[in-house]
Amino acid sequence: MRAVEFREYGGPEVLEVVQADTPEPGPGQVTIDAAYVGVNFADLKARAEGYRVGALPFRPGLEASGRIRAVGDGVEGLRPGQEVAALVNGGAYAEVVVVDAATVFPLPDGLDLRTAATLPTVLPTAHALLHEVGRLRSGESVLVHGAAGGVGTVAGQLARAAGAGAVYGVVSTAAKAEYALKHGYDEVFLTDSFTDGVRRATGGAGVDLVLDPVGGDTLRRGLDALAVFGRLVSFGNASGAEPWQVGQPELYAQGRSVGGFSILALAQAAPAALRALAERAFRTATDKSVTLPVTAEFALSDAAGAHRLMGGRTSTGKLLLRVAD
Repeated sequence: MRAVEFREYGGPEVLEVVQADTPEPGPGQVTIDAAYVGVNFADLKARAEGYRVGALPFRPGLEASGRIRAVGDGVEGLRPGQEVAALVNGGAYAEVVVVDAATVFPLPDGLDLRTAATLPTVLPTAHALLHEVGRLRSGESVLVHGAAGGVGTVAGQLARAAGAGAVYGVVSTAAKAEYALKHGYDEVFLTDSFTDGVRRATGGAGVDLVLDPVGGDTLRRGLDALAVFGRLVSFGNASGAEPWQVGQPELYAQGRSVGGFSILALAQAAPAALRALAERAFRTATDKSVTLPVTAEFALSDAAGAHRLMGGRTSTGKLLLRVAD
């Protein structure tokens, strides 16, 4: 089978198409004949700086859709030929993907394979940020960093569907702001000036919930943008800044709180909780509460092209790899 791997860290050019043995599922696993593979920023961090890479060569990819090829011992409720989406702990850039059965999700009626490939990381993450961790209540205000990206595109729509009083986004360019305004956001601020924008939009009160995948100085500024009793949820460190700390001086005076979320960490620590979360989140796609546009699609053999587009920070929505050329 074909797969895409890298043998050294570097730019998109280190990605290469290789011929590999077709895997067989072990106990508690399934193999999937992949139709589409999602491209995520974590894939770029793995290729460029070794994020979550145990050893080289390494095959990136965290999510895929397709049909089950075979099931391993002990697997129940899944069968060959079944259409599924899957959250993969690396290795999805391939024609056949091996994955733990606990993170394989049968597709509900009305969900096609192309759409399904956009969902395993993005939709449960956005749902958890707003509801399970962020505890959003009707009428509250939300500020989402990376509002034009995959998670941001969904978070704006979910917040609107949940009855948020105001949904604000933060993006890096005017073009991204225009995109985000079509996906649930009332107003979108540029990164350099978002704190001023929040003060103006809220009359100085601040927002009730901030969702931050950036970290570093952006996270600190987000904390300052919170209202009394506001919550901040960190779900990434795209800035590459040193790990941050927050304590009593920043939180006590106004009753603020900080939470965190990683879907990959949840998959390892509490797969049953992830499955329940995914089922809740996927329902919002089938009932049309949210849509996640595929804004660019590349052949598996051109994974480097997808990485160049995402790495250029001009992409919006979701990028996919099409496995069948």
